Amino acid sequence: MTDTLAHLTTQLLDRARAAGADAADAMAVDGTSISIGVRGGALEQAERSEGIEIGLRVMVGQRQACVSASDIKPATLDQMALRAVAMAREAPEDPHIGLADAAQLSSRRDAEGLDLADPSPEPDPAELQHQAAEAEAAALAVEGVSQVQSATAGYGRRRIHIAATNGFEGGYTRTDRGLSCLAISGAGNKMERDYDYDSRVYGTDMRSAADIGRTAGERASALQHMRRPKTGAYPVVYDERIASALIGHLLSAANGAAIARGASWLRGRIGEQVLPKGLSLNEDPHRPRSMASKLFDAEGLPTAARAIVEDGILQGWTLDLATARKLDMAPTASAARGTSAPPSPSLTNIALTQGTQSRDDLLREMGTGLLVTSMIGSTINPNTGDYSRGASGFWVENGEIAYPVNECTLAGNLLDMLPRITPANDARPHLTRVVPSLLVEGLTLAGE
Repeated sequence: MTDTLAHLTTQLLDRARAAGADAADAMAVDGTSISIGVRGGALEQAERSEGIEIGLRVMVGQRQACVSASDIKPATLDQMALRAVAMAREAPEDPHIGLADAAQLSSRRDAEGLDLADPSPEPDPAELQHQAAEAEAAALAVEGVSQVQSATAGYGRRRIHIAATNGFEGGYTRTDRGLSCLAISGAGNKMERDYDYDSRVYGTDMRSAADIGRTAGERASALQHMRRPKTGAYPVVYDERIASALIGHLLSAANGAAIARGASWLRGRIGEQVLPKGLSLNEDPHRPRSMASKLFDAEGLPTAARAIVEDGILQGWTLDLATARKLDMAPTASAARGTSAPPSPSLTNIALTQGTQSRDDLLREMGTGLLVTSMIGSTINPNTGDYSRGASGFWVENGEIAYPVNECTLAGNLLDMLPRITPANDARPHLTRVVPSLLVEGLTLAGE
């Protein structure tokens, strides 16, 4: 199938040139996915999809346009090229677009060494159903759990190939396995819900279905008898499973697209302290068996490890070619794209320096405050960093969890919050964002 994808991208480029494009790049993606859901011990939903998508970006002078299709007939390829060139001729000029120079291109054109595809056969739907049923049963066995809203197991395989008129051509295959369980405790208007999941490149790396179901059930059961917390200024611990969202606000503000728009609270802060001294935030695109890993980006540039923040100091932005040109900086090989849009800056694998304390140690250090395990909504001022988010979790007194809480809002400013974080040591190393639980001092908590 890789040969077919390569042939399709070559055909698209040939047709684009014939239609009048000065330069072009093409992308073809072939995929298979399976999703099996169980409820009440019985099969509730079974889905399987197979398909192929193709995309073409053309440039006529300094104008560009993108088109995509899920039909690979020769007539469709002809129409795509003609339409893309016609659209590009009507598009506004952009002095920053353009393919990479030949000297910038990666010499590695596959994913060798990254271990992104499980060579095992596609799992039988009956196997996935058994795993989902096992997770559901384990959740229902937890005292206090009244029902399981969903237990779902899935598998996916994607083949990706890109090519461009500058001579770049490369592709690779990815697989993923996943299992999730959402449990409910209580009844009527006293119902509470929580979840657990696991997702890996290799099925053999997955946690057991029973463990996932049991954890979902225990989390849901622990939320019974929720109440609103006190209002005031308190320290907050962000649990590991949602701590990456806090760091994600920093990563979004360091995205070159936001900087180029002038809509980032980090603008003009390269070289300044944005995290505590001793903490670094690193990107590693070459981590084996990680779903975000890649040897080249969507524009064919070679990826490499880099520090976004080093020893607390902001080092730079996340840049594709166009944003790098806008900002007069070197690209960071961070381009990502789908079949229907041009490249944009994006990240691969991120890791924050871990601490030496456990989450429980942070709770004891906090004394009285909030442990956040779930967040809803988001109001982040992109220019000032003002932060406000709905939260729920557990109230902590004397360093111990006292009772579950909900219906509260956390407020602060990211420029003040992030330089005061204290990390725990509980980050899961297989995730694409390896971020431990985080203690943040002095947030404003709006509760009762």
